[in-house]
Order: sequence, then C-alpha cells, then structure tokens
Amino acid sequence: MRKRFEQQITLGRLLIQDTKIPTAKRSGALPGLCAALKEIFVTPKWNTQVFEILGKKIFSENNNMGRPGMNLWQIFVLSQVRLCQNISYDDLHHIANYDSLIRQLMGIENGFGHERTEISYQNIIDNVGLLTDETVKELNEIIVEFGHEVFKKKEEEALCLKTDSFVVESNVHFPTDYNLLWDSARKCIDMVTKLQERNNLPGWRKIKNWRSDLKNKMRALGRASASCGKGKQKRLMDSCQKYLSKAKTLLAKLEKEKPGFPQTELEDWVIVMELERFMELLEKHIELLERRVVKGESIPHKEKMFSIFEQYTEWVTKGKMRPNVELGKKVAITTDQFNLIVDYLVMEHQSDSEIVQELAQRIFAQYAVSSWSFDKGFWNKCNKETLQKGVETLVLPKKGKCNKAELEEEYSPKFLKLRNRHSTVESNINELEHRGLDRCPDKGYHNFKRYVSLSISAYNLRKIGEQLIAEMRTPEKSNSLRKKAA
Repeated sequence: MRKRFEQQITLGRLLIQDTKIPTAKRSGALPGLCAALKEIFVTPKWNTQVFEILGKKIFSENNNMGRPGMNLWQIFVLSQVRLCQNISYDDLHHIANYDSLIRQLMGIENGFGHERTEISYQNIIDNVGLLTDETVKELNEIIVEFGHEVFKKKEEEALCLKTDSFVVESNVHFPTDYNLLWDSARKCIDMVTKLQERNNLPGWRKIKNWRSDLKNKMRALGRASASCGKGKQKRLMDSCQKYLSKAKTLLAKLEKEKPGFPQTELEDWVIVMELERFMELLEKHIELLERRVVKGESIPHKEKMFSIFEQYTEWVTKGKMRPNVELGKKVAITTDQFNLIVDYLVMEHQSDSEIVQELAQRIFAQYAVSSWSFDKGFWNKCNKETLQKGVETLVLPKKGKCNKAELEEEYSPKFLKLRNRHSTVESNINELEHRGLDRCPDKGYHNFKRYVSLSISAYNLRKIGEQLIAEMRTPEKSNSLRKKAA
C-alpha cells in the first residue's frame, strides 16, 4: 500500500522540517534544489497540490493491497535530484543511501546508533519511472506559481518573456546506411541467440560466425568509403555487394526458419515479435543501401531513419558552424524576467515559426504579457499579427528585407533594448544543457519527454531555491557586519 507521505515520529528519526540547508555561495546546485523542496514540503498550500498531482498518477485503483513501496514525496525528491545534478541512476542510488542532506529531506535519515533505511537500485528506477511527461508538466505549473510568490511577483504584474529553441540529442551514434544495416542484422542475431539458449534450435550452429562475418564486411565497406585514390569506386562497389549479399542471405534464412521457432511460452513469443520487428528494419536498410550505393539514387529525407532504437530521432540542421548537425528533438522554452521557464514544448518535426500560434494561446490563457522577444526563426506575418493582440511590446525581427516602417520599428530604443536582453534565454539554455539537457540517456520517446520535463522542473526549483537561500543569507550578512562594527 503506497502512501503520500507520513513521517513516523520514531526514535532517532530526523524531521524534514529540521533539514539544515547550506547557505555558502560555493555550495553548488544541490542546496538550491533542497531549499525549494523543503519550502514546498512545509507549506500546505504547495504540498497539497503537489501530492494531489502525484497521487492522481501514481496511486493505483486498489491502493490498499501490496507492498508499501516508496512514498510520493521520496519519488518526487529523487526525480528532481537526478536532473539537478545530471547524474546516472547509479549515482542517484548512492546519494539516496549515503547523502545525509537528501536522506533527511526524503524523511528516511536517522541519528547515530539507529537502524538505517536503504533503498535498492531497482526500486529507484521503477518508482521514478512512474512519472510521466503530462504529470511533470502539471507539477511545473505549480512550481512556476510557487516561484512567482518567492520572487514576490505582484498579481497584476505582467511578464517579460523570451522564447528560443535548442536541440536535445538522443543517445544514438552517427547514422550511415551500412551501420544501421549492421544494427538491424546484429539484433536479429541476438534474438535468435536468445531463442537458441532457451530451446536449443537446430540449424544455427554457426551463429557466432554469422555475426563476425557481417561485422567484418561492414567494416570493410566503411574503410572503402573513407579511402581515397585510384579505384575507390570499384572497391566501394565490391565491398557493398559482398555486405549486401551476406545480409540478404541472413534475411532469407530467418524468413525460412521463423515459422519453426517455438512460441508456446510468453517469453519466446515476445522474442519472436522483436525478431520480426528487426527483420523488417533489416529488409528496409538492405533496400536503402542498395539504392544509394549500387543504383546511385538519392534517398528522400522522409524515407531515412536515423536510429533503429530511438526511431523518434530527427536530423536537425540549424545553420550553425558548430555543431552543423544534431540528432535528437528540438525543444522550445519560454522564460520570464525571473529566469523561470513558464512554458516548454518538445517539437514534432516542426520549425520555430510553426509553433507560435499554439504557444501564444497557452501563454495568453495563463499570463498577462508586457513584452515578448523571439529571434528571426519565429518570424511569420500571421505570427506577428497574433502576438501583437496580446503583447504590449513585441520583439520579432523580420526574416528578410524590411520596409521603412519595419526598419523604424526594429531600430527604436525600446525594441533594441529588449532585443539585447533576449540573449538571457541563451544563458538559460546553456544552464539546462550543463544540467543534463544536452543529451538524453533514457531509452524510448516517452522517457525522452519525461527527461525533458524533469530537467525543466529541476531547473525551476533550483532557481527558486537560490532565491530562498539569498534571502536566508541576507540576515546572516547584516549580523556579521554589525559584529565587525562593534
């Protein structure tokens, strides 16, 4: 039976509300996060809303049965710590069991001489994985509202917004036709190996030879492609023909043998389903490699695949010198004058200008906006007309040549001042990337979106916590000055 949070008053147990937050300026990112989390926990206005959102997602329909598991507060704390520190689950497991500050904030730390409570590695993965992108988005709305109260934003005060996009990379290698073909082939072989270990399949005695021979031919093609000099085209064609021939032979053997594979047990059935998926990918990349190298065709972009594992991955070219290509998904963020991220979106094969209409609807429904700045990539005549209806001062530089009226607008003192301030969002993006949002290590698109959402919420909490620590530090500083003066 899972609980929201009930800290038992047991002998030696340290209370969450008594957690001492470090206030030194060089304490790092974690104290800021802890200060914000502690404030949420001790304030009924915020913890009620947070627990309600978490409970709606995590509590099962019949919550009165089963083992207790981690409570909602522990799940929330650990999910934020991971993305604040940009750490793996191994490091998170270590922190959950040996960092006294985090353990006291989770409500599991005991004093000296009392029995310790420890959390297993798999328990952390299973419980943090219960959160979804939608749940964290709801939590982030509460966090932003909490942040505005901490930064003492007046109710009628309008926001000064800045919007920009960047690429969060997937955990994939650089794609080429021949290495994607190798990925497909080796995964087919892996599935057959699993079936062979479970059922002792006939006809696959040389399965290791299949793997090594395909890999050697893939490397030979790579060397021929990278080589220079006389006869390169002939070497490339010969290597490609040998590689394709071996891959086609493997595919034909798999199609012939697959009907005889055992599927009586559930695990065998799942392995065969995975095998069928990788066989389809193998067939696809045999065709693509043959069309590109042997037939000399140019493959349309919509037919290309950039990873057989993270198939949501996009090839993003933003016109920059470095990096000139990024593999992942574009994410658009909108920050306010307090450097809090009030809105974010994982973009689905969309350009910057295509998201503005929906973004404006979401923002205008929640906030009053005094100014809003974009870069040229978001410009569109319809976008400008829509935004001007709800924004007092709009900074949306025109893409292309400006007429006389547009030049006067873009060179006005207010426009230039806000355009110069727009660079603040770049520093917010840089901070997000340093905290883990440069490359997502989690597998699967739903985990990718959750990773982005958790990064945003952890960033906002840390910003809020830094403000709380600054307020805590002010009385200490004034007291020390009085002592020196005395």
